Amino acid sequence: MARTPLYSPSPQRPARSAATPSATPTADALNAAVPPSPQANPAASATGPSRWRRDARWAWAAGLLGLALLVGWPAWTTKARPALTIEQIDAALRESIRKQPLDSAGVDAYEAILPSVVRVVGEPAARPAPHASPGRRQPGTRPPQADDEADALEGRSVGTGVVIVDKGLILTNLHVVDGAARISVTFADGSSSEASVVSLQPENDLAVLQARTIPDDLQAATLRSTAGLAPGEAVLAVGFPFGIGPSASQGVVSGLKREFRSPEGKRVLSNLIQFDAAANPGNSGGPLVTLDGHVVGIVTAIMNPNRQRTFIGIGFAVPIENAAAAVGMPPF
Repeated sequence: MARTPLYSPSPQRPARSAATPSATPTADALNAAVPPSPQANPAASATGPSRWRRDARWAWAAGLLGLALLVGWPAWTTKARPALTIEQIDAALRESIRKQPLDSAGVDAYEAILPSVVRVVGEPAARPAPHASPGRRQPGTRPPQADDEADALEGRSVGTGVVIVDKGLILTNLHVVDGAARISVTFADGSSSEASVVSLQPENDLAVLQARTIPDDLQAATLRSTAGLAPGEAVLAVGFPFGIGPSASQGVVSGLKREFRSPEGKRVLSNLIQFDAAANPGNSGGPLVTLDGHVVGIVTAIMNPNRQRTFIGIGFAVPIENAAAAVGMPPF
């Protein structure tokens, strides 16, 4: 079997002279012409791979060194800065707040709900004849808010409502529109419209109104479940107290699942939210709003142990779950 020629460092045979006749090669000559196999020369076979391994290791080491230099170079060229202390961070925050105070959460909540708040006026079937009084001025010579309050005393009911569907569906209190021959609403942009009652929920003192004409950019309020509501949470009562408004007052939820009986004793309301944000006649039907601008209740009553028409520190609101049910909206 013929051997495959291998390259090796064995000495070359001398070139034959042209005058020397060719001769038959001897056995010694043949043996000298064939390079030794790796098995025959273990020292020579071990020398090549060992040198290759050394070269490979050097190549890997050089590659890793180059990679380390490439990745770590920016850190070596920049000057390390010490970490800020808590005192330095606190001082920087105080300075930033001093230069640009943080916005009030109450302001944000008021601005979020304002486009959805409406003024509701219920006209009686026949208004009482005007009566003279020593302190009564002629129309147009007193502030409009004072006229609104006088109108309420003459049988005109002034309250608040909140838009919950942008097609013009408005939630308010039943006692605001009860017995009214004509109902009008005024939107946040100043436009007015007549409205009609489309649904009633007497057990919760709620009424749903439908405005006949609505602004093009009417916005509905965002409703929030009362499941996570707890005493101490900050809330706003937004509405038209004594016809003045829209007005906002801030307080906290002071109790849950309260019961209230109206001064006339006509009905008992239960499962109410108790709050201490100032509310007065005219706030009825307005939204009780959390500081994220979401409606959690409809203001419906204030505590009046001495039958005065002023706030003494305890108000009540119907949970929005009950109010949404009055409109036929699914529960949260």
